[in-house]
Amino acid sequence: MAGKQHWGWMILGLAAAASVGAQSANPPMPGFDAAGSDAQAVEVADEVMEALGGRKAWDDTRFLTWKFFGRRTHVWDKSTGNLRFENEDTLVLMNLNTKTGRVWKEGQEVTDPAARDQALQDGESAWINDAYWVFMPYKLKDTGVTLKYVGKGTTQAGASADVLELTFDNVGRTPENKYHVYVDDESRLVTQWDYYPKVADPEPRFQLPWLDWAQHGAILLSASRGERQHEDVAVLEGVPDRVFKSPEPVNVLQYKR
Repeated sequence: MAGKQHWGWMILGLAAAASVGAQSANPPMPGFDAAGSDAQAVEVADEVMEALGGRKAWDDTRFLTWKFFGRRTHVWDKSTGNLRFENEDTLVLMNLNTKTGRVWKEGQEVTDPAARDQALQDGESAWINDAYWVFMPYKLKDTGVTLKYVGKGTTQAGASADVLELTFDNVGRTPENKYHVYVDDESRLVTQWDYYPKVADPEPRFQLPWLDWAQHGAILLSASRGERQHEDVAVLEGVPDRVFKSPEPVNVLQYKR
């Protein structure tokens, strides 16, 4: 599955967002397609951000960790772009801004440049995918996004919702994707998404719920996608540099807020 992309603003765009923060409680990221988006869709997106804890709370949240469906572990410094990524016998310590870092496989550092660079690219690709599955509701006004209001809809669980359509313009690795995002009438939280591999696809490839919203630090995060669960979802505080510099094992949940 693609989609899960479009993350440049989270690493590089915070300063730009701050410069226009006084104009809105949830300003669009640079490159958001404001002209092509519906005013009603933008209003709903702002309501979602407020329900999640507010834009300031999200911007101020720095360290995040999760295990993507119990398989791949990420520890992410949203401020610097540092990433610790663990997948089976592979450990990647890299910076998402510079695309540089170090790699270990079966406890041994990978020194071959081609193998190391491929592992760094694979780690970044996994992060792009896995992060979108956790943080998508915070990205409704992201760079390259066009946001449309589809209308009222009903989730698979039978709840009434406002349905938003997300399409993408020349951003990320799979800009041809489309999503329908269901915003609950009462909670204003995202409760379902429908994934379309191509914009012109008449039917989604899948529909999955967003359940088990819970407080993590100052924000809300959802761990459940129905039959599958993300594990160890947490906001961290005071994470030491060694988490992103040393291959030594570490239990980052000790820093959970």
